[in-house]
Amino acid sequence: MKISITKYLFLPALTLCSVLLMTGRAAYAENCGTFTTPDPAHPGQLIHHDYACQAAPIDITNQASLKRGAELFMTTCVSCHSLKYLRYERMAADLALSPEQIKTYMALTNSKIYDGIDAKTDAEMQKKAFGVAPPDLSLEARSHGPDWIYTYLLSFYPDNKRPLGFNNKVIKDVAMPNVLAGLHQQLGDKAFAAQVGDLVNFLNYASEPKQHIRKIYGLFVIGFLLLFLIPVYLLNKEYWKDVK
Repeated sequence: MKISITKYLFLPALTLCSVLLMTGRAAYAENCGTFTTPDPAHPGQLIHHDYACQAAPIDITNQASLKRGAELFMTTCVSCHSLKYLRYERMAADLALSPEQIKTYMALTNSKIYDGIDAKTDAEMQKKAFGVAPPDLSLEARSHGPDWIYTYLLSFYPDNKRPLGFNNKVIKDVAMPNVLAGLHQQLGDKAFAAQVGDLVNFLNYASEPKQHIRKIYGLFVIGFLLLFLIPVYLLNKEYWKDVK
């Protein structure tokens, strides 16, 4: 019986592409959480709604965006959050930061060039203030995904019942204060969303600084395999040409 070599190469590749496409479509349909509103037809009851994720403007090749995101993180987020797996030396090289700029950033956390980015405030002090120590954000983009982070940061709303005056639609009664509220008020919705996009783009970079190079290598490997199919197909055809 004739056995086609190309079948065993082509079908797995086709299956893999289909899975990747379905995964990509599923990501756009992902829900970031749920929220409730009063049910007008049934007083005292609540209606539960899905809260869809918004697509974050991710472009790891946009160095200007990464620099803006790094600046926002280092001037605001680093007060509470760390990026312990990202070294200052690595960030300076990848983002082409000037020596003066990186020295300014290191001075904020009293760090050296080969140190990871630590939080400015001691974790125990933060735990006493907020009830929980803020997490390290090195791998947050890989854990929750950039769209989740982007949606979360845009989902704070005023709530007088909360100790700090804000709540969040993605994580109800979240302990984190709305530290970007002043920036939001200053910039307006559209410009603020752009700034948050830069911040999320930077966090996505921080989660895997070499991801752009890895993707380029991946394209070369896929191209090689596709070209390799040609001699495999011709060889298979030659082997089986006399088989009936």
